[in-house]
Amino acid sequence: MTALLEETAVTATQVGPLAGYTVGVTAARRADELGALLERRGAEVLHGPAIRIVPLADDSELLAATTGLLDGPVDVVVATTGIGFRGWMEAAEGWGLGPALRAALTGAAVLARGPKAKGAVRAAGLVEAFSPESEANAEVLAHLLDQGVDGKRIAVQLHGEPLPDFTDTLRRAGAEVVEIPVYRWTAPADPAPLERLIDAVLSGQVDALTFTSAPAAASTLDTADRMGKLDALVDALRTRVLVVAVGAITAGPLARHEIPAVWPDRARIGALVRHLSDTIPTRATRVTVAGRELELRGQAVLVDGDLRPVAPAPMALLRALSATPGRVLSRATLAGVLRRHSGRESTVDEHAVETAVGRLRAALAVPGVVQTVVKRGYRLAVPTP
Repeated sequence: MTALLEETAVTATQVGPLAGYTVGVTAARRADELGALLERRGAEVLHGPAIRIVPLADDSELLAATTGLLDGPVDVVVATTGIGFRGWMEAAEGWGLGPALRAALTGAAVLARGPKAKGAVRAAGLVEAFSPESEANAEVLAHLLDQGVDGKRIAVQLHGEPLPDFTDTLRRAGAEVVEIPVYRWTAPADPAPLERLIDAVLSGQVDALTFTSAPAAASTLDTADRMGKLDALVDALRTRVLVVAVGAITAGPLARHEIPAVWPDRARIGALVRHLSDTIPTRATRVTVAGRELELRGQAVLVDGDLRPVAPAPMALLRALSATPGRVLSRATLAGVLRRHSGRESTVDEHAVETAVGRLRAALAVPGVVQTVVKRGYRLAVPTP
């Protein structure tokens, strides 16, 4: 038995905060970085990109917006992201418009939303006139309105999604707004990975789903709708799966479907991973059984701090047994648990329950955790009053 424990257990010093959990990643850009950060903390990662980024050099809308901006004087430029502003400058160089664009922006007041945007502005040879400590678009907007925008021509560099609250407010205040759509996003060229990720969510194989942009959230819901599985996905995201967005704007499409989401204080990928690592353990079920401390994670159990992977069907039984520790659940009741888990209404019998219990005992590798109660069923070995 000692040898078996040494082979099957991962010691507590090796267990990361996300070990035993499977996390879905819907990002397109920086997906590898996000996945690596999650895996470094122990997570299993499933990737299904929900969007595709239109290459800047091929983006006719960005070219049209840039040439349109150069048709007249520019009073104010708002740089919302560093990578977006830098990409705009590089694309303009490729089109032969770089010198003209820099000359136009040199005479404008440049507002940078955060330090990365500020760095990109300075790298282009420009100097920012304002950059808020909060790194929030709302503070940039308030600054503009305080300065007065009536009659001014303002370029707003977007990053993958419109900012209607920002741009419409400026227009109502009398400004002419030129939106610069850097890094437009469309549906993925190959929807199969996203469809597989959605199916994994629905089958209970995903414990947390991450979103780094509002278009990715909207595209995921649209894809589920096209698959005829929107209601099932919404139900899973409302109940079983932790949904983590990079920020409140990203969570917007989810909120419209009443899907709860959490996000970090700062809209950064690293902050998202830290927030996920802090949040998902609080959802784990913990119970003392047969003198052992069990923590039920998504696809595994920590037994006294040692990680034991558990297959989906045995895990479904363990969750049912741990919902009311010590209570006896009949074989018929547990067969119903397996039927709901598998989605098969007629092919799960009491023999399947016995098999799943045997697999659960083997996975936990601790004698006496799951007790057989003769002619009644099974229970967790917790003290009874």
